This record gives sequence, structure tokens and C-alpha cells, in this order.
Amino acid sequence: MDRITLAILGTGAWGTTLATLAAKNGHRVRSWSRRSCENLQSILAGADIVVSAVSMKGVRYAISQLQDLSFPETTIIVTATKGLDPETTSTPSQIWQRAFPNYPVVVLAGPNLSKEIQQGLPAATVVASANITAAQRVQAAFSSSSFRVYSNSDPLGVELGGTLKNIMAIAAGACDALQLGTNAKAALLTRGLAEIIRIGTNWGAITETFYGLSGLGDILATCNSPLSRNYQVGYQLASGKTLSEILANLEGTAEGVNTTHVLIQRAKQEGISVPISYQVYRLLQGEITPQAAVEALMLRESKQE
Repeated sequence: MDRITLAILGTGAWGTTLATLAAKNGHRVRSWSRRSCENLQSILAGADIVVSAVSMKGVRYAISQLQDLSFPETTIIVTATKGLDPETTSTPSQIWQRAFPNYPVVVLAGPNLSKEIQQGLPAATVVASANITAAQRVQAAFSSSSFRVYSNSDPLGVELGGTLKNIMAIAAGACDALQLGTNAKAALLTRGLAEIIRIGTNWGAITETFYGLSGLGDILATCNSPLSRNYQVGYQLASGKTLSEILANLEGTAEGVNTTHVLIQRAKQEGISVPISYQVYRLLQGEITPQAAVEALMLRESKQE
């Protein structure tokens, strides 16, 4: 595609990785964070694509900064944040779309461990939007021989797949720390995917989306790698560390911690069965030991698969 200009909001590991991918494709890339000295209006000037790679806590702040500035309505907004808003239980793309109703919003998610991508290892991701033309433009901007990008028309499903798997990654980390074995982990992740699908379809996503890269694919990556911050939270909890101790020493944000709390709140309101997420919630709250959480799941009432 033609050389375009991208404004990357967020200079953490993921924002830096996305900036590097775009720059390697020959695009003009400008990066900004709330700690940077750069003027945000100059960063946005002429931007064809604005990528939000901030944490869930930083989404509303980023939006508040952009709302006072001017940029063309042809600009595509891409959200690469995986989380749920604690105030409204909305996803990041829903918050962005409400704030900028006249702009196309694209979700980017997938099995993307930033350290592996930074090493030049092959990876794939999904970009999704109700505006498929916008999704395809983002697809073209980031696609390369080492980073394969698929497009999708179910942004909610793609976003929830990437968000909810963080809860399962906490459970998977605990499973590995307890040395429960391959059988137990296979059962955990299979039932975890079923739980994600149950939540997602209840909220309006398409079932098939969760069998793709941002659902099943992201589960396979995040739930099996020590590079995952959420996996590390579960692993270290099951190894005897406290949550506050783990988070204080963690490099970056483990979005699954906040996501678990928000999900349980909404699942209770809507009557959605989330047994795995509930045990992760109890574990994070310090209400239960990892061993007791396993027992609680194993002793649930027998049912059809």
C-alpha cells in the first residue's frame, strides 16, 4: 500500500511493537504517551491511522486528550487494548466508538506476545470492524512476511476473545505451578473456551469468531507462555506469592486481574454461568487457595458437555 502516517498512543511493549511493525513497512510513525513531551496535536496531524495501545486504565484519558483536538474524519481509530471498563463493563472499542461516532473503529487482537514479535519471529493477528474497508486498510498497513494480518467483521467477538482469555491465562499459570499435568490443563482450556463463547454470544458476538486467532489462538499462546503477564500472575499466586507482591514486580499491566472483577460483576447481573472465571476471582480476592479452586471445579455437578 501507499506510505501512510500512523499515530501510536502508548509507548509500552505493545505500542512499541506495533510502531516497529509499521515503520518496517515504510510508514511514517509518530508515538505518544502521557509522559512524553511531544505535542499531541502535532502527533495527530495528517494521521491516517491512530492506534490506541494504552492500558485499560489509560483509555478514557487518551480519549479525553483527543476530544479537544482536531483530526480528519477519514482517520481510522485502532484499539489494541484488551480489557473491560470497570464503570460500564464496556470494551475499549465501544468506548472509542461512543466518543467518536463518526470515525471508523478497528479492533486489533490475536496471539501476539510482543517479545517474540520484537525478535522477528512469525506471528498472526486479526483486525475487525463493522467498517470492513477500514479493517482492510489497517490489515494492509501492518501485514508483512513475519506478521500475517487477517480481517474480520465481528469486532466484539475479536475483542472479547482477546480480553477474556486473560482470565484463563491466570488459571493456566496456576495449573502449571501446581503441576496438575497435561490432562488437567487440556480440560481447563477447553472448558475455558466454552465459557468465553458463552459470555461472548450472550453479549452479541458470533460463535465462530472465538475459534479464530483472537479466541482459541490467543488462548494457546497466552495460557502456555511465561512471557504472558497474566500467566505469571496465576503461576506466582500458586507458588505462594501475594497478588500485591506480584503486581508490584510485574513488568507492565496484567489486564486479566481487572477483567476478572468486571466480568464477575456483569455475569452476576446477567445470570451467565462462569465457573472458571469465578474461581479465578476468588483466588485473586484471596478467598480461596489454588488447590481449593481446583477442587471446587472438579466437584461441580455432573452435566452434559
